[in-house]
Amino acid sequence: MKKSLARLDLNLLITLQLLLQELSVSKAAKKLNVTPSTVSKSLSKLREWFDDPLFVKTPHGFSPTSLAISMEQELADWLQLSSQLLAKRGDEIPNGIRFNLAMESPLLLTMFNQLSQQIYHKYPDAKVKVHNWDYDSIEAIIRGEVDIGFTGRESHPRSKESIELLPYFINYEVLFTDLPVVYLHKDHPALQEDWNISTFVKYPQINITREKCDTWALDEVLIEMGLKRNIELTMATFEQSLFMTAQPGHEMITTAPQYCQYYCQKVHPDLVCLPIPVDSALQAKLMIPFTLIWHKRNNQNPKISWLRNAIKSLYSDLNNRQ
Repeated sequence: MKKSLARLDLNLLITLQLLLQELSVSKAAKKLNVTPSTVSKSLSKLREWFDDPLFVKTPHGFSPTSLAISMEQELADWLQLSSQLLAKRGDEIPNGIRFNLAMESPLLLTMFNQLSQQIYHKYPDAKVKVHNWDYDSIEAIIRGEVDIGFTGRESHPRSKESIELLPYFINYEVLFTDLPVVYLHKDHPALQEDWNISTFVKYPQINITREKCDTWALDEVLIEMGLKRNIELTMATFEQSLFMTAQPGHEMITTAPQYCQYYCQKVHPDLVCLPIPVDSALQAKLMIPFTLIWHKRNNQNPKISWLRNAIKSLYSDLNNRQ
């Protein structure tokens, strides 16, 4: 039978969070300014409520059960929400706010200084952790380890990164769309040739791995044309591929979103940008919707709502800032 929340002393949840943080009854008691016996009694009530031991003694010390671990992020979010609700009685800003973001690089680097300043202006004591977007980022959002992801998806109907393939319990909002373009060194011999698809596939290329996949929409489009890229080097991020492309002494080119021009102007001024030489119908299949992604459980979370709006205010018109 489902238990009524009204029968649970919510102060016990504060004790539970401290036990998860400290993994020690005595340390949790010290933080709560109570005796260890009081914490032990609270733990007994929690064990009865959840019908789980929650913590067990091991040779390595006090260890949480899988159920306790699964509640850790939800407890942190609940306490932050509680603080924010109480703060509505006055002008107090809740302490201890934590933000966990997963963002594509170099998309992160273009505006993150401004975003971090906004975060610390709103929440002076905030702690911010940034993860690079990778194959595990969606799962990290589902597990509650990441508050918001911000990355490019794909438009090609056969893409594994299509927005339509996101799980039903994941929410998203497209902030802007971008078209991938070709980056090459200013001294590259291709700049002395007619720029067409034959020239594009003629030269060796630097590719990136996206969510465990070495191919993406561009490769599908080329297959439709009976062509294939000559990939000599595969790297983890656009940032890495642009860095290598900017180095002299080789003829490799790379493909990355157009917004990277903004990044390259500051970091790699020797790079030149050219369009992918395909017709407009095929270009439409290459469009990249840059998308905010979060779990539905955070729809009404004030912290996450504020963060979404802060990111939108900086990135939604990125194309106009290049």
